[in-house]
Amino acid sequence: MNATSATPVHEVRTYPMNTMPFAEIAALAIDSFRSAKVRFMLTALGMVIGTASLILVVTIGMTGKQYIMNQIQAIGANMIYAYYEGGGNAAVSTVQQDLLTMDDMRAVRQQVAGIQAASPMLELHDRISIGGGKERDILVLGVDPEYKIVRNLLIVNGRFFDQQDSQARNKVALVTPSFAKKAFGSSQNAVGQTVKVSGLSFIVVGTFKERVETFGQSEIAEDTILIPYSVGRYFTSTDAVTQLFFSVADAGNVPEATEEVRRVLQSRHRPESGYKVENLTQLIQVAGKTANALTVVLFLISLVTLIVSGVGIMNIMLANVRSRIREIGIRKAVGATNREIRLQFLTEAVFISLSGGLVGTLIGLAIPFSVRFLTDYRIPISGLSAIIAILVASLVGIIFGTVPAARAAEMDPVTSLHYE
Repeated sequence: MNATSATPVHEVRTYPMNTMPFAEIAALAIDSFRSAKVRFMLTALGMVIGTASLILVVTIGMTGKQYIMNQIQAIGANMIYAYYEGGGNAAVSTVQQDLLTMDDMRAVRQQVAGIQAASPMLELHDRISIGGGKERDILVLGVDPEYKIVRNLLIVNGRFFDQQDSQARNKVALVTPSFAKKAFGSSQNAVGQTVKVSGLSFIVVGTFKERVETFGQSEIAEDTILIPYSVGRYFTSTDAVTQLFFSVADAGNVPEATEEVRRVLQSRHRPESGYKVENLTQLIQVAGKTANALTVVLFLISLVTLIVSGVGIMNIMLANVRSRIREIGIRKAVGATNREIRLQFLTEAVFISLSGGLVGTLIGLAIPFSVRFLTDYRIPISGLSAIIAILVASLVGIIFGTVPAARAAEMDPVTSLHYE
């Protein structure tokens, strides 16, 4: 062996039946790392970035999905709402309409299991002078006290009217913060003030808002007043309601309860009358599928980083094979088989990939754990993504280490011994 050779030559031992233990092959790979630490660390850096980004991408996707689900559930994940759709004929007159009533709500509460809260909604409109005498169109909703539970409303100031207010037909009201600011200067100043609806004075007992901004896509508008249904009923000439709201105790029973509500309502009205009975379950499912699809797309993008890192590993290993041609010739001359040479270089590639993958996995998990530890936000952490990241890192090492390993194994020992 040429002691002055710039390339380190590892000690080679011979084994029965030309078989070398994997421990010896691993030791040779480690010796190779020690002789070129900087090169192998830079090569593994790509895997660190790739695996860390893969885990973080999955974490971001899961966090986004959790956020979307929380937003939808804040509207009312257990909510079921029903309204009259029409009589199947565009020429149906107002007299012929088969609208929903309070009796329908009571029938549903009696016949459908699992209903924990219910409220009618009577939609009224009025022009109220607010903000320096300017008249504005205001939405007035007549609802029951349980409307707060069904719609999961947030009381900003004051209180919601209760059953006693409803039964006594007290002229009390709640207003949105937007209305309170325009009419009274702020939400804090609204409680105790008086607002007139169709000539009747109502005492404002609180301000409310939706827990999630729906941007006018729900029945609650920017400037809305809530009054007891028992009082709002006297502004109309019928006992019909605009909508019925129900809340189910168990979110898992929402689809079944929705069908039961539809059956009860339809059985109480004319066969040709149509009623829409809906819930947010389908919206939640669509949002979940959308979030999962986005996570998969981001996951595939992060895989590109790992593939690029694998190409880097292959290039480094090819350069490594060229710099160790003489060593390969000596090893073959003393009895090393093609299989052992191939396994040695493949092991080196997998070690580079796997070591980078392990470090990247630790970094990818450390960031969300740090957020959970240092803040109150509970970021979801996927242990499965860490396992996938390590498996992918190993697979990248095997795939992109195969070509350099095969090239090293196919070298002619005589030609390799004469290589300078």
